[in-house]
Amino acid sequence: MATVTERIAPPQVRQTSCFIGGKWIPAVSGKTFETIHPATEEVICEVAEGDKEDVDLAVEAAREAFDTGPWSKIDARDRGHFLNRLADLIEEESEELAALETLDNGKPIGDARAADIPLVIDCLRYYAGWADKIHGKTIPIRGDYFCYTRREPVGVVGQIIPWNFPALMAAWKWGPALAAGCTIVMKPAEQTPLSCLRMARLAQKAGIPDGVINVVPGYGPTAGAAIVKHPGVDKVAFTGELATAKIIQRDAAETMKRLTFELGGKSPNIVFADADLEAAVEGAHFGLYFNQGQCCCAGSRVFVEEPIYDEFIHRLAAKNSQRRLGDPFDPATEQGPQIDQAQFDKILKYVEYGKEDGAECLTGGKRFGDQGFFVEPTLFAGVTDDMRIAQDEIFGPVMSTLKFSGMDEIVSRANNTNFGLAAAVWSRDVGKAHHLASKVRAGTVWVNCYDVFDAAAPFGGFKQSGLGRELGEAGLEAYTENKTVTMAIG
Repeated sequence: MATVTERIAPPQVRQTSCFIGGKWIPAVSGKTFETIHPATEEVICEVAEGDKEDVDLAVEAAREAFDTGPWSKIDARDRGHFLNRLADLIEEESEELAALETLDNGKPIGDARAADIPLVIDCLRYYAGWADKIHGKTIPIRGDYFCYTRREPVGVVGQIIPWNFPALMAAWKWGPALAAGCTIVMKPAEQTPLSCLRMARLAQKAGIPDGVINVVPGYGPTAGAAIVKHPGVDKVAFTGELATAKIIQRDAAETMKRLTFELGGKSPNIVFADADLEAAVEGAHFGLYFNQGQCCCAGSRVFVEEPIYDEFIHRLAAKNSQRRLGDPFDPATEQGPQIDQAQFDKILKYVEYGKEDGAECLTGGKRFGDQGFFVEPTLFAGVTDDMRIAQDEIFGPVMSTLKFSGMDEIVSRANNTNFGLAAAVWSRDVGKAHHLASKVRAGTVWVNCYDVFDAAAPFGGFKQSGLGRELGEAGLEAYTENKTVTMAIG
């Protein structure tokens, strides 16, 4: 991706309709909704507001493509070709897609260029390589029989994605589903529909047959609920809040849909006194403040061993004071706005909770500027395990730092949460790091690093942080059914 140091102009918005059966059509109701640029609070454009009728059309198109259309007959290797072609087209338009992410989400253009879009491309290419390698096994059962298994696509999948990494979450869902041979009805977050719609246009340009990918913008209680309840949808993949996942579980029970969830977290980031202090400070800072703190795996609980605690928070406070907030289209900007007014208000409410509960606010805790949903990078010291800022997922640039005195206590304290998405350990002692990695109840544990993602490495949570895994070979499991075939040969 090109390196640009001057402020770039916002991109042109091209797709704002529903994408169903290969056609760009308005919502059946004719309704639209506004999507807002979080840095200015200005309306970007009006987008079609899909509802049950639009979901019905999308599922019909997806079912036809899966049951009788070309997608049901295409060779697996050709599915990989289409995924590679889509990745190529995204790479060709990477600058425009990065700018769309910045426009719709508010994230700094530097982050969209360096992280979001390259990871989108890598994910699609990774799953392109899997398309012709999804296979079963032969099984030596008793008697004169030939027994084997087949891994077949689960069918039509509903995919509901969040607003924090719009293009990347689409890729995480599309990659394994398409590689496995499924067809898709996707609802992007109402805050950030633009990059997903643009990717749908590129998928069509890549030659993916009509009806294989369908995108219905809209709201969760209407379009999202219609996807979950539709009897023609075989599986739902959802990334978002725990409360919404519980609603989806209840609504999906009627049709016994397969479900996968990637939900929230309250991830412990554990720093021992023997750690490389500079690297640990840098990792903790990145692990919480990246993407404005709007990461499900953000290291929001930073446990620091007592001998280095004071020095650690002093260095963190200094980094916070140097962090550049502002125009997300300026490549020098390090932190953009929160996604919307509701998230902005929630974050500042939790800042007040932290103060009320007795934590010390060392930096931030206030709005930045007088336009847009900007929150200063906030650092709390003296946090205890029972405080609301240590228990609840805030999903913003609010870091809680807590002291600990050794290995005996840190395992139970790190696990003192209903979540279990991620964790990190900072130590020069390899044995100590691996011991703690084995004891922390989390789906991902980073050692002497944070937020290291690769399309080949499974990602998902323990406890209330989710069901199933995304990425890697494990990410294909939820998109396939395992069929046993037994044939008499005697």
